[in-house]
Amino acid sequence: MATADSTDEFRMSLMEHLGELRTRLLRFTIAVLVLGSASLMFAREIYGILMRPVLLSLPSDAASLVYTSAIEEINVLMKIGLYAGVFLSTPVLLWQIWGFVAPGLYQNERKLAGPFIIFGTLAFVAGALFCYFLLLPQMFTFLLQKEDSAAITRRLSTAKLTEQDAVRYLRLGDFTRAAAWARTATGSLTAPGEGQTTEGAFGLTLIPKADVDVLARLDGLGRLIDALSLARGPELSQKLIDVTDKRGAAVKAFGEQEYGKASTLLDEAATLLVAAANDKGDDVAALWELEKLLGVGQARIDSINWTKPMLSMTEQLTLVLVLELAFGVIFELPLVMAVLGLVGLVSSAFLFKYQRHAFVLCLVAAAIITPTGDAVNLALMAGPMLLCYELGVVLVWLVEKRRARQVPPPPA
Repeated sequence: MATADSTDEFRMSLMEHLGELRTRLLRFTIAVLVLGSASLMFAREIYGILMRPVLLSLPSDAASLVYTSAIEEINVLMKIGLYAGVFLSTPVLLWQIWGFVAPGLYQNERKLAGPFIIFGTLAFVAGALFCYFLLLPQMFTFLLQKEDSAAITRRLSTAKLTEQDAVRYLRLGDFTRAAAWARTATGSLTAPGEGQTTEGAFGLTLIPKADVDVLARLDGLGRLIDALSLARGPELSQKLIDVTDKRGAAVKAFGEQEYGKASTLLDEAATLLVAAANDKGDDVAALWELEKLLGVGQARIDSINWTKPMLSMTEQLTLVLVLELAFGVIFELPLVMAVLGLVGLVSSAFLFKYQRHAFVLCLVAAAIITPTGDAVNLALMAGPMLLCYELGVVLVWLVEKRRARQVPPPPA
């Protein structure tokens, strides 16, 4: 602790301590209000940045947030301003904390105010960035994406792009390249592994989506008819009319919800289309095989995603801000422990003795804070917390060693 002279110089009554605490809290509050008011001008942009991990984890057809009252959006923006003020006022808060505990330190230790504020601010920012770039994407992907659906979607998106090029080649009359691209896409969809798409691949837990499958095949057959018409011109007009008539019958069956009949009619129409292509029939058959698999894949995605998230602006903002703030505080833990060691409230021996208890508390706290139950997100929360605790123990030990060297030896 401080020497006798310095202690007398900074000795304060309880009321004086409370008065100083009130003054420092008032300064921090003013900083929050000023910086928060300035942040309101950029509240919408800040909100967009904070919600980016959420939106990227949502399905493409549901990548939006909703508000359930007329003033919810305004309240969200006001909350953004307030929390932005708190985050930006971190150096002010650290400055006020140091000023409050400084009277209990040695004269040379009071000079550490600058490093404490700088490293404390950097630690807080590092914790927030760790949460934003590592924890939030993992967490929201786990919460909002179904693993099977995501794998099928990746394969299906690539196959659809390849199918578009295959149909373009067919329009240009290059049957060989069109078939090659189609077989490539078919191979990618049927290759073993996560997201494999084959006919008859529906599991018992999936809700049948035959209407989606038939609708996709109707659309695909229409594209093939149009492309073949451009490639071969009037010479196939009558044959393509027959194919179109058969497709029309399939459309009628689809409208009457006779999906099995519609599927059969589509296969018959495709057979006519392959025959119309004459010597290029195998190439056209390859494109139709791809269209069928695309229909199956889309039906599987719709079967898996029979529930869709509808997330509110306020709830997601609160979740993200709580986690950001929690990680900022966690990364401040070593400095807080070092300050407590400086004022003599904790010792390295005490921290070492109850290290196992601290580990258990860190794991419990991580399990409570983390909204998911998977091991990855729990590790991302508990790991930094444990490392920060260990770093804090080391800092307290270094503080004690430094003080031991400064204390003069007792007189003989």
